[in-house]
Amino acid sequence: MDFDLTAEQEQLRAAVRALGNRYGHEYFVAKARAGEHTTELWAEAGKLGYLGVNVPGEHGGGGGGITELAIVAEELAAAGCPLLLLVVSPAIAATVIARHGTQQQRERFLPGFADGSLKVAFAITEPEAGSNFHRLGTVARRDGAGWVLSGRKCFISGVDEARYVLVVARIAEEAGPAAKGPGTGTGPAAPRLKPALFVVPTDAAGLTSSKLDMEIVSPENQFLLYLDDVRLPADALVGGPDSGLPALFSGLNPERITVAAMSAGTARYALERAGRYTATRKVWGGRTIGAHQGVAHPLAHAAVQVELARLMVYKAAALYDAGRDVEAGVAANMAKYAATEASALAVDTAIQSLGGNGMTTEYGVATLLGAVRAGRIAPVSREMILNFVAQHVLDQDRSY
Repeated sequence: MDFDLTAEQEQLRAAVRALGNRYGHEYFVAKARAGEHTTELWAEAGKLGYLGVNVPGEHGGGGGGITELAIVAEELAAAGCPLLLLVVSPAIAATVIARHGTQQQRERFLPGFADGSLKVAFAITEPEAGSNFHRLGTVARRDGAGWVLSGRKCFISGVDEARYVLVVARIAEEAGPAAKGPGTGTGPAAPRLKPALFVVPTDAAGLTSSKLDMEIVSPENQFLLYLDDVRLPADALVGGPDSGLPALFSGLNPERITVAAMSAGTARYALERAGRYTATRKVWGGRTIGAHQGVAHPLAHAAVQVELARLMVYKAAALYDAGRDVEAGVAANMAKYAATEASALAVDTAIQSLGGNGMTTEYGVATLLGAVRAGRIAPVSREMILNFVAQHVLDQDRSY
């Protein structure tokens, strides 16, 4: 059992930390307040190879895995720059294309993921179905040699920055004859819909978006998407007609792991700010406020929760990179739960320890409140993770 990163991974951590610290939380907040994107940070991270660490080497990437991408996500967040598009584009979209795309799709898209020049959004969530792919209303139907997509999506990140959207839809599966028996007849059964993923250009005819106003300080925006008979060529389908479900799951575990890593990094940032303040702040000529257990113990408790979550993050990443997908699925869900809970606790505790200063923009912790609260909801809610653990770890019956 080895809890240490490799020398190369440690070097990556130090390099990303240095990059993040050159930009910092003030840059992140200023971009968000101005309605701008973190274009400079993203471009430099891409140029240095940090955005493509998990892309295969033959396509220009670093040849690493989700462990390396988790390091990047955590360290940028620990510098006060939690980039959600790291989760969406390199973690989800690049992984799906690398593992399940055709050779032509890998050659077309992966070099752009590798150098950060390509951003791809991910669209699964719908107003009625949430992220339950069994209930998705977005449907793709064949149209000659191509496809036509129709449906709606919500809470889709980064559409205004992306060149493509990886859309989860359902396609009609060829139906066989109905089972014979009294009253069943022998006609064909109704077609069954199964998941499929499509790469849709953001400028495609019929694809429109509407920005959602969010109570989150972030340079990355959320959108409603409308697909009104969006026509696509045959090669827009990722892999083939039977690739949808495995492709979808191959992207969801990296999503949870990198969200967890980003959450852990955000928690570290908040605790570092709070620790620095409480170790130097003195009142009434006495000792620092951090010398009082009423201040120090809540911070120490949060620090313990964050470190436990980080262990789960890198266990999940190691399992995923080892190809142990079933175990990685359990670990990824646990990591996401633990890290987002720890992050919300750390930010709230940091604000409380700073008193009134904790609510100011200057001290840089209250600006994270919306994001860490949203992390307990998306990309999968804490309640659904508890359902998953109850069913798959504790062998309990489904409650829904």
